[in-house]
Amino acid sequence: MNSWNRWLLAATLALCGAPAMAAEPTYRQGEDIFIETGVEAPDRSPTWYASVVARPYAPVFEMLATRGTQGRYYPYTYPVTLKDIIRWHGHDCEGLTHAANAAHVAFRILFPDGIVDRSVLWGISGESPCWSDAVAFLTGARLQYGNLGYFRNKDYGHAIVLYREDTGVAVLATWKQGINNIPGEPVVLPEAITWRPKMTMADVERLKAAVKTAGGEPTPYQVDQMRYQQWSHLNDILGRPLEESYQARVIENFRWADWIDPARTVAKPQARSDTRLKNYPNRTRPIEGPR
Repeated sequence: MNSWNRWLLAATLALCGAPAMAAEPTYRQGEDIFIETGVEAPDRSPTWYASVVARPYAPVFEMLATRGTQGRYYPYTYPVTLKDIIRWHGHDCEGLTHAANAAHVAFRILFPDGIVDRSVLWGISGESPCWSDAVAFLTGARLQYGNLGYFRNKDYGHAIVLYREDTGVAVLATWKQGINNIPGEPVVLPEAITWRPKMTMADVERLKAAVKTAGGEPTPYQVDQMRYQQWSHLNDILGRPLEESYQARVIENFRWADWIDPARTVAKPQARSDTRLKNYPNRTRPIEGPR
């Protein structure tokens, strides 16, 4: 590890504490609202464009949203799988799956009850549209709302930050050393895997570097081989609990402005309206005229 990477790791650890449990949601489950989970089966049927969705530890998210643009919370969650994210993104790729896996580990800290409340989330990712699309889809954060950002520090290109505005808790999540396969990019948290991947990351990195330096003209075999390596690697990862391959830490004294690239923001963010009335009281009797 060179001196810059040692400094980066030390700085990150200074900002991050040990994993911790976040505070309660804005609602009080079982007191002022009762949200039912598991009422819809997640779509885990493999297809040609989402074969990894059926792997044992492919993540499933229980998402809580609001009714329309001016509505209260739904009383139910809906499931989201890798298949749903892939359809929205447009294709399956390793970055999309890595980002979703990292988010799943982070959500276990932010939402210990397992209900991911999209109305309170902000997100930061690197420049890759695979990672930023996964964060936007899972959090509901958008550039026009001012709650979706890109990292100021480019070494965090394959990490994410998920932030709960109601509790003020922010979590940094990324892969562990040993499944990372981006040439020259450090892993910004200290943990490493304790299992051996079937696909060595050195081989993956060599092929990626060769394709990148081919001037847009890699051999047909290299294209096929790179796709196979990515598919094999994801199948390997999703065959074991995600905590064995990804890591997350709470960021102490988090400030949004310290982490985002100010040059890649909307100058005048739009106020969200879909969360404004999420806790609005219900009518006091079944039929009540206008006031």
